[in-house]
Amino acid sequence: MATYRRQRYLFMSTDPVHVGTGGYRLGRVDNSIVREPGTRVPKIPGTSLHGAARSNAARLYENPAAAGRDHGKVDKPQGDPICYTFGYIQQADGSREEVRAYSGVVNIFDALVLAFPVYSMAGPVWISTYERLKEAGFRISNPEQGNKPEEWTPPENWEAGKVFLTWQRSDILNLGWLMMEVGGGVSVQAPSNWNNETRWKAIADHLVLVKESIFSQIVNSNLEVRTSVAIDPERGAAEEGALFTYEALPRATFLTAEVVLDDDRMDWPLKTEERQRKTFKDKALPGGCWNGPLAVVQSGLRLIEWLGVGGMGTRGFGRMAMIGDPVEETYGGRDGDAQPGDNS
Repeated sequence: MATYRRQRYLFMSTDPVHVGTGGYRLGRVDNSIVREPGTRVPKIPGTSLHGAARSNAARLYENPAAAGRDHGKVDKPQGDPICYTFGYIQQADGSREEVRAYSGVVNIFDALVLAFPVYSMAGPVWISTYERLKEAGFRISNPEQGNKPEEWTPPENWEAGKVFLTWQRSDILNLGWLMMEVGGGVSVQAPSNWNNETRWKAIADHLVLVKESIFSQIVNSNLEVRTSVAIDPERGAAEEGALFTYEALPRATFLTAEVVLDDDRMDWPLKTEERQRKTFKDKALPGGCWNGPLAVVQSGLRLIEWLGVGGMGTRGFGRMAMIGDPVEETYGGRDGDAQPGDNS
């Protein structure tokens, strides 16, 4: 039986991130970003993460031919770690008409907003919800319970106008334009893989828990919106009718995404540790050993901190930092922390 493993990643955007829909929202912006249909909360589609991870991994491996949609130029794609991980298309026996497609062995899912930055009279705060934190493996407890705090659960009569904070405050708090009452305090602890990371610790005491029903409203009211215009090269001024606006997830947004290993072939092409540490051109592989498909994905996703994901990359958009190591779970077992190098 194949081993099914799931890794949960935590990202923080270090630039605004724009993954467009190719359309617009009436009365809002010209170029809108992808959202969940039911909640209207923005997200980064798994397709975007998959494409970025594959392209980045191919660059690290020094085999850019493995990144495209046609892999005819890849010598023995069945022996290439990029093609094995993400899948490939191959012409059968040199025939141009018959094409064989081989599925990849990893499933990369959407990156969902976990904590969203909002301006307030207390400075920048990050809004989240009980459901989102619990789904991502965070522990929420009552801060007044001493050394063994009990798990905190939302009150049954929780009104939409009340929030719960991870710091001491009793006065009303504004979230952008929206004034909220403080209902009490909570303590939020991240999984051990992330809990001691500097970027997470910087916001851990600035979290605001809101009801899921108003989370979308607050997020969509505080997205970053920019305006651009085309320049007439002859006049050096703006072209008439060339003004357009676009929105993005702001810097310092925290998101979680899951990757599942679904490898029933179990025939990893890089058999020896020596090969797992070298590129296609026999040079040292940056970022560590590729001992399995999950290691390839992790290397590709980590490079997003440098190369970005989504559109407007040449205009300062798209970079996201990976926070710590992913939290890993094996199907049929318990949630556990991934061990360094254990990515086969």
